[in-house]
Amino acid sequence: MAKIVRPDDGIPARCVWYDRKKYVTVNFTIQQPRDLRCEITDDKVVLCCKDADDNTIYNEIYFYDKIMKNDSRERPYDRTVNLLLRKKTPDVAWPRLTKDNSKPSWMAVDFDNWRDWANEEDDGREEFEYYADMMQDLTKKGEPPTMDDLDFDDD
Repeated sequence: MAKIVRPDDGIPARCVWYDRKKYVTVNFTIQQPRDLRCEITDDKVVLCCKDADDNTIYNEIYFYDKIMKNDSRERPYDRTVNLLLRKKTPDVAWPRLTKDNSKPSWMAVDFDNWRDWANEEDDGREEFEYYADMMQDLTKKGEPPTMDDLDFDDD
């Protein structure tokens, strides 16, 4: 595959990203992408295509950490291009998508899909223990109620 060269008239597409234990997902907002070229390497991605208005789209992102390029992929849809990037070091949270501390204006965190998975297992254990205690309380056998306070009408 030929290396993607930055076009002179290229504009960046807006993208949102979120982190999971084994993957990072990046969604580029591009209306009807065509002529898509996506180069995924261990430390960056270069995306170039045309949109519905015939604009040249070009994004280049150097990742926070290494990924496994052979287990990563891109998928174009009608309004987006989705990247699924497999982390080289799973179970390590990415505080940002880019290697640099600065964030481009066209990039944002996808808060609709964001989860603080680093504490996910601990939170689940606490909830499980709460419900286990509650179930144990329900199954305890005790004295049966006297039912002395019930009114019975004998007609």
